[in-house]
Amino acid sequence: MKTPIWLAVVCLAASLPTPAQTFKPIELNDQELATLRGRYVMPGRIISFGIVMTSTWQNANGEVIGATSSMHIQQSTIKPQFYVSIINEKGNGSARSQGTGTVTGGSGLNSTEGVTQVVRVAGDHNAAYNNVDINVTKANQAPATQQQGQALAAGSTMVGANGAGSLSISSTGAGVQLNIVANNNQGSTVQRLAQGGLMQNTTLLGGGNQVSNLTSFNVVLRDNVPTAGSLNGNLDQLKGLRTLGF
Repeated sequence: MKTPIWLAVVCLAASLPTPAQTFKPIELNDQELATLRGRYVMPGRIISFGIVMTSTWQNANGEVIGATSSMHIQQSTIKPQFYVSIINEKGNGSARSQGTGTVTGGSGLNSTEGVTQVVRVAGDHNAAYNNVDINVTKANQAPATQQQGQALAAGSTMVGANGAGSLSISSTGAGVQLNIVANNNQGSTVQRLAQGGLMQNTTLLGGGNQVSNLTSFNVVLRDNVPTAGSLNGNLDQLKGLRTLGF
């Protein structure tokens, strides 16, 4: 049985798009966007963005080794740059004997995504603290900031040491990392911000240690609508983070 030509033509015509069937995007207002998961804000509204990372290790003797690494980006910022201040405090207590604890495994921690916070303990009388803060405020203009510490150039490493342990702060194409290895086999800690993820990982093998890893993201927004020129300027500044691995 042959299909009539007119029936085939009707079926073909029905399958073709018509002007009334053309997809039309629907614009969402601010109120609707505010209820969605993964909110966003136009770059022109961000007038100041900052990151502060601090890692410290205090041994049983009260001696402290650590560092603070910070970066602030504003409209006047030409190149994103981390600045490092090393923390070195003497103690006054009694020295702790060699750590004898053992921690195994954990190789998969190097492949995690997002925010990873880990504390592994094989000792007594220790304290470890990992924390991430995101602070969003509003202002008419960017706050005055003064960078403190020594500039950390891309691809470079800064080091420090005292009785508590040895410290290294490195900046590579993968991001920024603060690493502390405690003396007398007391343990180690690492805090790394790179490739869209944050790692805070502490291993304690001895006793009487206090370890802290803190990261704070600070954003200042303004309410007035930016011009096209200022919008492009903010985008250009954010592109500069790619060289640091973000």
